[in-house]
Amino acid sequence: MMNLSRSALFPVLALVACATPPTAPISPDPQYLYLWTASEDETQPDFLAVLDVTENESRYGRLVTTLPVPGRHNTPHHTEHEMPADGQLFANGFGSGQTFVFDLTNPAQPRIAGQFGDVEGFTHPHSFLRLPNGNVLATFQMRHEADSMTAGGLVELTPTGSAVRSRSANYPGADPGLRVYSGAIVPAYDRIVTTTTDMHKDFPPSRNLQIWRLSDLSLLRTFPLPDGPLGDEGLLTAEPRLLDSFPRKAKTSCAIPVVAGRYYLVTVPAWSAVVSLDISDPSTPREVSRVTLRDVDVPHWIAIAPDQRRVVVTGYEGMKHRVVIARFDPTTGQLAIDERFREEGATEPGVRMDNKTWPHGGTAKGVPHGAVFSRPPVTAR
Repeated sequence: MMNLSRSALFPVLALVACATPPTAPISPDPQYLYLWTASEDETQPDFLAVLDVTENESRYGRLVTTLPVPGRHNTPHHTEHEMPADGQLFANGFGSGQTFVFDLTNPAQPRIAGQFGDVEGFTHPHSFLRLPNGNVLATFQMRHEADSMTAGGLVELTPTGSAVRSRSANYPGADPGLRVYSGAIVPAYDRIVTTTTDMHKDFPPSRNLQIWRLSDLSLLRTFPLPDGPLGDEGLLTAEPRLLDSFPRKAKTSCAIPVVAGRYYLVTVPAWSAVVSLDISDPSTPREVSRVTLRDVDVPHWIAIAPDQRRVVVTGYEGMKHRVVIARFDPTTGQLAIDERFREEGATEPGVRMDNKTWPHGGTAKGVPHGAVFSRPPVTAR
């Protein structure tokens, strides 16, 4: 979820807009796509689905297995945005406040390595960022304070989910709608930037950003984003990887970006599209490509494969039960729908999650949200 305001996090964007790495050859190794999926039938478990996306194989896009998680109505939401090197993937169930740690070191046979809810009084984790030391920095929306909930904060966790340290985002006179959402880590400046979006919508939207010191998690500054011509560009400051503004659709302003070398890829719900921007000059981004989906599709989540050749897209409305992949050229920034990623006999690309008998049992419609590609296997030297 994000609102693409123009300038407040320009230094963060400038730091990640580095040179494009050399194009990697297509790997012959098995490749997988993990879909953190809600069961539309709330009597059935939510689950992690594993799809085979090995290049140049006839099984491309086929379901490999599913792993159900404990409880019901977890509301699968965000995972980490890329597969961590240790294969321990954090995924939040925002409805229940539970986080699951999936062990994906055996890529085709996932298992649950851990699970946690509230940590040191903080509740409802949302986003997970890998720290330089390999630990996980989790943003928590809220914190228990006496008989009320206040602003959440940051918790550093080990890869198994154990707390290392935590800090509150609250301060005297804080906006009551201050709910920590996501963040960006800037190791070179010893800083973290976090955003605020109230997932429960209990308060008017906040426009605040917060700056923290990475080394000790000290909260350094809280400040509001200014508005632009529309008067509301500073609201819903959800994902701190932002550039110029795009239009918003009435039912949602949610979008997820990724940075791939000198290109910034972002879902644009109002256009039912994924857009590629050249950010060689971060102050003047330039659109170089756009892939448009169906009019009924509202793209939301994207994640890029390790070789930067493919981008997975999930979303809302027409995409509620459907996943698509876009091909991406990291040298030119061009995007195109992956026509091969489709089910046998399908008339359109993409894989549906509402027409399956699941390996773990049942036929409940699946609602995928967070999605991430596997990492290539480590070759022994």
